[in-house]
Amino acid sequence: MEFEVASIHPTAPGASQRWHGFDMSFEDVPLPPGGRMSATGALGIYIQFAYKLAPFQDRAALDHLPKWATTELFDIEARAPTTDATKDQMRLMMQSLLADRFKLAVHFETQDVLVMALVQVNPGKLGPRLRPHSQGPACDAKIPPVDLSLPKIPDVWIPVCGTTQMHDWTNNTVILGSRDTTLDIFADYVPLIETLDRPVVNRTGLTGRFDIEANFTPPWKVPEEQTSDAQLNLAGPTFLEALKNQLGLKLVSTHAPVQTLVIDHVEEPSPN
Repeated sequence: MEFEVASIHPTAPGASQRWHGFDMSFEDVPLPPGGRMSATGALGIYIQFAYKLAPFQDRAALDHLPKWATTELFDIEARAPTTDATKDQMRLMMQSLLADRFKLAVHFETQDVLVMALVQVNPGKLGPRLRPHSQGPACDAKIPPVDLSLPKIPDVWIPVCGTTQMHDWTNNTVILGSRDTTLDIFADYVPLIETLDRPVVNRTGLTGRFDIEANFTPPWKVPEEQTSDAQLNLAGPTFLEALKNQLGLKLVSTHAPVQTLVIDHVEEPSPN
């Protein structure tokens, strides 16, 4: 698939990376209608989007890019041939654009590596805050915005399906939520919360779509330096405790085949 029209220009000095109403994450966030994309970013960001790279995948792939590909920014304006193109279709169009203008050539390699596997604590039993999406509001239901002044977390507070959001909450905690998502996507999100030295893969056996909510004290709210007799006054559970008690999930160390994107060739873009 290819964009109907696309332009690439070096960004003016002093500009910063931004997506103009166009989500570039690896999540399945619905795109606005119209079939247009407008973004400013380094080549690595466009590669991440085009190949739907999760955090550990992009780290392995982008480490070997030339310096200009990580420091120089490019404005990309593009229009799909249809006004209702899906996000995955836009990814394929971006792959074609990168191959054409940046001469990008890639391949995937599968290696057996150490991973953290996301599994159920008790097979067949979901945690209280991990619910099949079919049991909650439909994606077109109007969800009121989260009220951070309330002492109780609402049962449903994520306004848009397909997104993962995190908000500061009371007592040194955060709330994490996602609606109509898969546990494959949630597993990819885990390394953004818990500091890990390896990727996380979904081994729960749960293949449906779920609504997820969790309340915990994240690692970045824990002081880095403490005296030996210091007592942390953290009102919330750790992320791993919330994973177990609220979602019915845990992480176990194992080996698994993991796909890694390998960049074979890339050039600075040809002029329009």
